[in-house]
Amino acid sequence: MMKLQFPNPSRSFDETSSRILFWGYDRTSEVSFFLEAAALKRLSPKMNSTETELLKAFDTAQEKICEVADKVYEQGGGGKGTYAYVLTAGDF
Repeated sequence: MMKLQFPNPSRSFDETSSRILFWGYDRTSEVSFFLEAAALKRLSPKMNSTETELLKAFDTAQEKICEVADKVYEQGGGGKGTYAYVLTAGDF
């Protein structure tokens, strides 16, 4: 059972850093996650690196991404002072 909840399917693309921002919740605390484009390439190797393709790949793999986000969150101490995490290709 995941500790984090992901009730908000919103996500956005940060073009400057080439990553997707999404949010999870630990009870009432919001936790930000940044998913690097390289991690999405690992999940969807045939996709282009355009914003549209990255967001589409995110939507397709959202369940897996949330599982990994929860794992990274737990390994990082479960929110003890940190409310932003970067998911890299090595996390997948």
